[in-house]
Amino acid sequence: MPDFIRRLPAGDERERRVCGTCGFIDYENPRVVVGTVVVDDGCVLLCRREIEPRRGYWTLPAGFLELGETIEDGARREAWEEARARISLDGVLALYSISRIGQVQVMFRGRFDGPAAFAAGPESQDVALYRWDDIPWDSLAFPSVRWALHAWRAVGDGPLGAPAGNPVEDPRGAHPLAPAGTETAQ
Repeated sequence: MPDFIRRLPAGDERERRVCGTCGFIDYENPRVVVGTVVVDDGCVLLCRREIEPRRGYWTLPAGFLELGETIEDGARREAWEEARARISLDGVLALYSISRIGQVQVMFRGRFDGPAAFAAGPESQDVALYRWDDIPWDSLAFPSVRWALHAWRAVGDGPLGAPAGNPVEDPRGAHPLAPAGTETAQ
């Protein structure tokens, strides 16, 4: 059974989890989340979460990328799993770096393949299309859902250009294990 300890491996600049028996380094890297702002006739598809965290709150169809998937395939899979929606992707709408929880989030803008068809998948209590003024803002599951919705509002159906990034007010800060002096201005 491995016996992991935190230490600075030779030639490294960060403290890591290292097996005290064999020296194996367990690199802990951010996880990739993929999701889509699915748009239909000025409305956006939201899913009410059936699972924790934030069960009962509204989110975009999104989740963790699986090994062996492209980010596009992962976003389409998540739309199917959470909203039983078959979608096409227009391109990357936003890219969020959320170091405090070890995530990189890639959010697409997309649309239904054909007429809008959706239903709650096993991870959702309910799914619905919302016009901008009817979005349940006080019941959104995560800050990045709000960010992605605002990014969509900013571009609408127009050309996507450069992806939106973390808003200025996001207090992500530097990673606590970053070497001193490596913080960058955001």
